[in-house]
Amino acid sequence: MGKVLPPGQFETETWPILHQGDVYQFDEESWNFRLFGRVKEEVTLTYAEIMSLPKTVSTVDMHCVTTWSKFDTTFEGIALRELVKLVDLHEDVSHIQIYGYYDGDRFGYSANMPLADLQGNDALFVYRWKDTNHDWQDISQKHGYPLRFIPPASFYLWKGTKWVSGIRFMNVNVAGFWEQLGYSMSANPFKEERYS
Repeated sequence: MGKVLPPGQFETETWPILHQGDVYQFDEESWNFRLFGRVKEEVTLTYAEIMSLPKTVSTVDMHCVTTWSKFDTTFEGIALRELVKLVDLHEDVSHIQIYGYYDGDRFGYSANMPLADLQGNDALFVYRWKDTNHDWQDISQKHGYPLRFIPPASFYLWKGTKWVSGIRFMNVNVAGFWEQLGYSMSANPFKEERYS
């Protein structure tokens, strides 16, 4: 039995490249990843520290608000839950924002999501994937190298922050980059929640 396309979507076998702003140029020496907000002590990780965390391989479906869907894409990365283990959260944390570089601002892009929805193998900070020939390769710069968040299939892909730079833990649901421009806060493709 085949996968079910969300309403208004078409299937593609390629991984289209769409992004906002300039393509980030990775510099390992200056790059870091912050865990902050409603935490008892902030944590900042280097690229080497991020890459030393436990790895997860997961096959996921992606649904873009521009109406394409790509099924069964295999990624390798770090599950969000592994990063959560590194901080002591306040009990009232309910949501996160994942930040990424946008036009030179390391926190210029953000996407908001409920933390409870991101505890599985399908909420990954990815660095490589299997292409259409089923060969492993690093994600490209335009896809978010060195690290990009891929959300569960219950979210449109604009929640998949490229060129990630940190996670802010929150006790409220704060609008991210596209949400401030009128896109849905919950962004469920199966409910066709494109706009607010």
